[in-house]
Amino acid sequence: MNSLLDHPITRKWPAKHPERLQLYSLATPNGVKASIMLEEIGLPYEAHRVSFDTQDQLTPEFLALNPNNKIPAILDPDGPGGQPLALFESGAILIYLAEKSGQLLPQDPAARYHALQWLMFQMGGVGPMFGQLGFFHKFAGKAYEDKRPRDRYVAESARLLGVLDGHLTGRAWMLGDDYSIADIAIFPWVRNLVGFYEAGELVQFDRFTEVQRVLDAFVARPAVQRGLAVPPTS
Repeated sequence: MNSLLDHPITRKWPAKHPERLQLYSLATPNGVKASIMLEEIGLPYEAHRVSFDTQDQLTPEFLALNPNNKIPAILDPDGPGGQPLALFESGAILIYLAEKSGQLLPQDPAARYHALQWLMFQMGGVGPMFGQLGFFHKFAGKAYEDKRPRDRYVAESARLLGVLDGHLTGRAWMLGDDYSIADIAIFPWVRNLVGFYEAGELVQFDRFTEVQRVLDAFVARPAVQRGLAVPPTS
């Protein structure tokens, strides 16, 4: 791929601004990680809506960018060495954008690994567990008479919230005073759990006052508010 326009995905989603980073996403907890990050670092980008309603994620053009058919994905015309870079997986995108911009990932090696450990905590725990709880509570799983699967994810989600609550005591953000990609990874999922999934009562979210405090601070950030609305619904 010699230029952004050589990639098959641009046939379905033509770039109006091919000099900008291209974002292919939807306003889900994983999707908004990328848009919030882009808004926070101020990197110009062009957003394209990947509609699940029309199964855009299963089209050959999108699969050429992400064979795992998940959002978000990006295509950066100015990647390493000045060559276009295609990238998927929200955690990888956060790390890439942090390194590209020199923002929101500490330069100190120890602090950097602390940020990465909490990013992995979200990728391996918070996202999968909260997502399963959402399925069993709000979506198709709610019709199941056997509530043991739902209750398993309720218990594990509450446990993860307890881990966050204890860690955030006395800290402004996951890394202390410094806002980072760890916060951008975690708090869209917390917001979704108690908002869109309507599972706050199930996990007794009122118990986790430190998580609520930091969630409030997170959603009050102007860049977060902008990123949560990307891509627009129409």
